[in-house]
Amino acid sequence: MSRISRRHFLAGLGAAAGTVTFSDRFASAAPPASTVSIPEIKTGSDRVTLGRSGIQTSVLGIGTGTRGGREQHDLGQAAFTKLVRDALDRGITYIDTADAYRTRDMIRPALKGVARDQYFVQTKTRAKTAEAAKADVDRLRRQLGIDEFDTLLMHGMGQGRWPVDMRPVMDVLYDAKEKGRIKAVGVSCHGFDPLLASATNDWIDVHLVRINPFEMKMDGTPDEVSAEIKKMHAAGHGVLGMKIFGETGYDSPEKRLQALRYVLGLGCVHAFTIGFTSTAQLDETLGMIEQAAQLNRAERGESG
Repeated sequence: MSRISRRHFLAGLGAAAGTVTFSDRFASAAPPASTVSIPEIKTGSDRVTLGRSGIQTSVLGIGTGTRGGREQHDLGQAAFTKLVRDALDRGITYIDTADAYRTRDMIRPALKGVARDQYFVQTKTRAKTAEAAKADVDRLRRQLGIDEFDTLLMHGMGQGRWPVDMRPVMDVLYDAKEKGRIKAVGVSCHGFDPLLASATNDWIDVHLVRINPFEMKMDGTPDEVSAEIKKMHAAGHGVLGMKIFGETGYDSPEKRLQALRYVLGLGCVHAFTIGFTSTAQLDETLGMIEQAAQLNRAERGESG
């Protein structure tokens, strides 16, 4: 049975009402909804464009927040740097971090000497006020050594009213985007109500969404979450997946392959992150992405 209860429905209405009060610049900035499908993904290093943002990144990304970043942090700087450089060598340009992760201070050393146009960095803030958001934008730029973030997200929205309650922070991030400090803004959500509120919100350029076929560490059932993801994609937003392997990696390669087939088969997830701790894991996933894409094409009766 669907989880879209009366409470969910009312929360969605409240969020929608909040968006009406936003500055006109948010509404006018959004072009007509996009119905263009994501190009066929064949490898993890394929380049994809994140909706109307125009930003390009690799399909596969390096997550650095497994169990709050502990697993990547415990590698130590040298091993973490090697993992990032091995990913870059394989065409993986997408690196996800957050202010709350233990790995935040490891990103800048890992990217030292790498040309800025060779990587895509996404970070997140948990600021709840305009003042804290302003401070975070400046501090994170200094700490990561990046003048302009590719994406900066509001981290872990937990209430359906977030478009109303977080408006001061949204204004700050939008201004930072206009000033060239952020290319795209967006959210990650913890809960189905906030996910509902985010699906067609015009302020958002990019969503970071928990999605896998096993409902592990997700905000709803796979069917419920995928329905919202499709709305995001139709609205021209970039859709980035996380928790593809449920943070645990599951208990078998077969389940990991099943998860990749599911996410790739949705046709509305542009890219996704996985929290690796070794190059062997990275290489296994790259191989599985190609295998999953081939199996999906064969199932549809397509060749190539």
